[in-house]
Amino acid sequence: MDFGLVLQTDPPASRVVSLMQRAEHNGFSHGWTFDSAVLWQEPFVIYSQILANTTRLTVGPMVTNPGTRTWEVTASTFATLNDMFGNRTVCGIGRGDSAMRVAGRKPNTLARISEAMKVIRALGRGEEADLGGTVIKFPWVGPGAELPVWMAAYGPKALKMAGEEADGFILQLSDLYLTEYMVKAVKDAAVAAGRDPASVTICVAAPAYVTEDDSPEALAHAREQCRWFGGMVGNHVADLVAKYGEHSAQVPDELTDYIKARQGYDYAHHGRSGNPDTAFVPDGIVDRFCVIGPVEKHIEKLNALRELGVDQFAVYAMHDAREAVIDAYGTEVIPAVNSR
Repeated sequence: MDFGLVLQTDPPASRVVSLMQRAEHNGFSHGWTFDSAVLWQEPFVIYSQILANTTRLTVGPMVTNPGTRTWEVTASTFATLNDMFGNRTVCGIGRGDSAMRVAGRKPNTLARISEAMKVIRALGRGEEADLGGTVIKFPWVGPGAELPVWMAAYGPKALKMAGEEADGFILQLSDLYLTEYMVKAVKDAAVAAGRDPASVTICVAAPAYVTEDDSPEALAHAREQCRWFGGMVGNHVADLVAKYGEHSAQVPDELTDYIKARQGYDYAHHGRSGNPDTAFVPDGIVDRFCVIGPVEKHIEKLNALRELGVDQFAVYAMHDAREAVIDAYGTEVIPAVNSR
C-alpha cells in the first residue's frame, strides 16, 4: 500500500515543504494539498518547491476542479512540473466544493468534470485536445510525459464516471462498509466500460490520529481533533440528499443518516480542527470515517482497507499532532502494513 500526506497550504509555505520532506523521509510516496484559492495559498507554486526539495515524492491537489482555472492552464502547470521534475504529479479532480462556493459559484457538474479530465490528461501527455472547437497541443511536451487523473466521488453517477473514465478514484472517508460499497461501484463500472478494473488506482483519504493508548481521554481528544472531517464530508452528503432524497437506494443510509442535525456550514473553518459547524458529527462517525487510536488500530484498519482493494491511504493531517502522526506512520504503521 502506498501512503500519502494531505495538507492545507497555510502560510508559511516553507512549513508545508518541511512536512512533505518529513513525510518522504518516513516512507510516504505522495504529497497532496487542498486547492481552494480564496482559503489557502496557491498550491502549484508550492508543489514546485516540494518537488525541488524531495527526490521521490509525487504531488498533486486533493482536489482541483475544472472551474477555477482554464483547462489548458491546469494541464500546462502539471506538464511543466513534470518536465522539470520527471512525471511526479497526479491531477486529483472533483466538483470544487469549497473553491467554487467561497467564490460565489456552484460546484461543477459531472459533465464538465468529464470533459476537463479528457482535456487535461491529453494535453499533459503531449497529445491533442479539443477546447470547444479549437484543437490545441503543447509543442514543448516531450516523449514519455504522463499525467494520471484521479477523480473524487461519492454519489452513484460520479462513482460510475470514475470507473469509466478516471485513472484513479479518491474516496474521502475510511469507513469499511462504505469503502467496500463504493470501490465495488467503481470497479463494476470499469468492467462494464471494457476497462481493466485493476487499472483504476483506489485512494482512500481520511484523518489519522495516533494515540498512546485507547483510554477514554486519549480517544476523546483524537475525536475532537478529527471531527471537522465529518462536517467536510457532510457537505457532499447534503448535496446527495438534496438530489436523491433522504432514503434512496442510490445512496446508502450509512452515509446520509448522520447529517440530519447539520445546521449550516461556514467555509472560514473548512478542514480545521475545532470547526464549530461540525458539532453535529457524532463520535461513531468520527471513528468510522477516520483512523484513530493506538498504532495497532491503524494497522488493523489499513490492512482491512487493503483487502477491499485500496492502493493508497492518504493521511489528512489537520490536527495538533502532524509531526507525531508522520513519524508514527514511518516507524511503525507503514512497515507493519507493507511487511505482509
